[in-house]
Amino acid sequence: MRWWDIDPVLELEKDLFPEDAWSRGMFWSELAHSRGPEATRRYLVAVSGDDRVVGYAGLVASGEQADVQTIAVARDQQGTGLGGRLLTELLRAATAFECHEVLLECRVDNVRAQKLYERFGFESIGFRRGYYQPGNVDALVMRLITASDSGSAAGSSPVQGTETND
Repeated sequence: MRWWDIDPVLELEKDLFPEDAWSRGMFWSELAHSRGPEATRRYLVAVSGDDRVVGYAGLVASGEQADVQTIAVARDQQGTGLGGRLLTELLRAATAFECHEVLLECRVDNVRAQKLYERFGFESIGFRRGYYQPGNVDALVMRLITASDSGSAAGSSPVQGTETND
């Protein structure tokens, strides 16, 4: 993801997460930490054949731990495997950051996302009550311990056809 992707990402963000959409400033702040030798973030966009942003994802790394900040897929692209391809790329980034653990929060009412994360080996480890505001929706906290013997993220496998601009 680059600065010129922020406007189309914001459109998708507001459509998918109307109650708790990120602001322009939040994306700018995240992108500020995604370049250079001290980078701690990895943000991606997925673009359709007609140059439309149809998905995005982001990860932050701190020490040996990474946190999936966001994964979003346009409504007309849901069920196509795009979310899995974006997650695969985030797990590759976690491996590149040398993280041994990946965490994320997921709305308790987002069963589709929970199933995706479980397919990749994430396990539920707790809840954050009222995490998503202003709707006061609980978050399910999930964790993936990466494969310590191979140096790669557990559950990740090469995926063909992910078109990303970063």
